[in-house]
Amino acid sequence: MTKAELVRAVSQKTGVDQVAVLATIEGMMEVVKETLQNKENIYLRGFGTFDLKHRAEKTARNISKNTTLIVPAHDLPHFKPCKEFADAVSAQK
Repeated sequence: MTKAELVRAVSQKTGVDQVAVLATIEGMMEVVKETLQNKENIYLRGFGTFDLKHRAEKTARNISKNTTLIVPAHDLPHFKPCKEFADAVSAQK
């Protein structure tokens, strides 16, 4: 599903015009990015958690050039659905 399809679906479900829904969705995405950049987690009860996973520094290999390189430590955004959400998705066949 694309962002445009999501906006259309939410607009139809709520009866709110698409321009307002688009602004709300884009605002939410911006707040999620800013919050994770500040190293804070987001907990949405009944939906899930947005948090950061830390990856330690490691040595990797470029097999085509037969060289090694260092991958620096970094954080990756991560989403973990709540149990009810995961169960609802896995129940669909």
